Amino acid sequence: MTKYFVLDTNVLIHNPQALNSFADNNVVIPMTVIEELDTFKSASDKKGMHSRQVLREIDSLVKKDAITKGARMKNGGTLWIKMSAEKIQLPGMSLEKNDNKILSVAKEIQEQGGVVFFISKDLNARIKAEALGIKARDYEKQQVEYTSLYTGWKDAAVNKDIIAEVYREGKFKPKGFTLLENQYCRLLADKESKTSAICRYNFIDGVLEPLTEKCDAMGITPLNMEQRFAMDLLLNPSVSLVTLVGQAGSGKTLIAIATALAQTIDKKPLYEKILIARPIIPMGKDIGYLPGDKEQKLSYWMQPIFDNLSFIMKRSKSDANNKDTAEEAVQYLLKTKIIEIEALTYIRGRSIPNQFMIVDEAQNLTPHEVKTIISRAGEHTKIVMTGDPDQIDNPYLDANSNGLTYAVERLKGKSLFGHILLSKSERSPLASLAVENL
Repeated sequence: MTKYFVLDTNVLIHNPQALNSFADNNVVIPMTVIEELDTFKSASDKKGMHSRQVLREIDSLVKKDAITKGARMKNGGTLWIKMSAEKIQLPGMSLEKNDNKILSVAKEIQEQGGVVFFISKDLNARIKAEALGIKARDYEKQQVEYTSLYTGWKDAAVNKDIIAEVYREGKFKPKGFTLLENQYCRLLADKESKTSAICRYNFIDGVLEPLTEKCDAMGITPLNMEQRFAMDLLLNPSVSLVTLVGQAGSGKTLIAIATALAQTIDKKPLYEKILIARPIIPMGKDIGYLPGDKEQKLSYWMQPIFDNLSFIMKRSKSDANNKDTAEEAVQYLLKTKIIEIEALTYIRGRSIPNQFMIVDEAQNLTPHEVKTIISRAGEHTKIVMTGDPDQIDNPYLDANSNGLTYAVERLKGKSLFGHILLSKSERSPLASLAVENL
């Protein structure tokens, strides 16, 4: 049975490698899609970059007769370039709209006997396709199931004597359950004793080790067990990539910045500087162009970072900077380039050695963008990605398809990677109320 996958423009912008994601089947690119890619190609952002990449690949296949005979691709599939089918009638839909022109191609192939799947990241376009009797699917190659996302830790029921042994011996070889590298565990005894132990898993020796040492970074201490696990990962120099997923107010950005400062402005620093970056995606309607130079423009987007920095400097007992106020201390760190604030737009092409890099709001990144960012890391660089998949502002991503959750599932169990899911909001009772009920 011959299958045809008709791709919408947003699929190729989301993942420029999407052409090769459909095995040995037929991939159809309507001419309207190429026209839309052409309008984006001159842009300096992600759309422009991905559009140019896709158009180069299509151009090489067009030379192999992708328009008249179909062109064989590397994965064994066949690429077709199709003009919009003007003779096809779409009830109640104007062919002056690009979405409808693309759907007319899918409808024409279906009427000719082909089994057609319309692939789009646009929910409205998929609804239109289904209304026309065309099978519509989201692009799911890089999706995970967020509701069952790896948490980075687990509970294990043991005898209370085992917990006593853990604290006495400083280790315990788990029996009856398995753990991944850099995973944490809470050992629970029977309900009557109410005793427990929180441990890190030493993968090399195959033992659990209790977290008994005090944890503090710039005066910031963990307020719950998950934060304790997260700070242990953030302060572990052997773990080069950490992801923190959590709801609003769970402390993911705060503890990331606090541990970064503790390891950068210490007397024996592990890192030369801190690089903090965020994707430039507004919540709600964009307010348009912002005044000033790059630093002034970024200051609007980075205000949450400055809020966390000020809070940390107020709590810190360190007098390393000899500054009178928290705000002065923050400005000192910025002026001396100990902390560098950057938009992810400018990250491509950079090599980042000896730095503690924090990528905030990473739930708004695609899997391809996350890969690009991680591949920027040079020697002795640690990357921390934080985000809340329940608060996504990118119109083509959701909790299952964003780059943050995709990275968690793809990298869990790797020696350089650690992850913690923070489930409790510690910002305030009001913030917790909003997260749980609104």
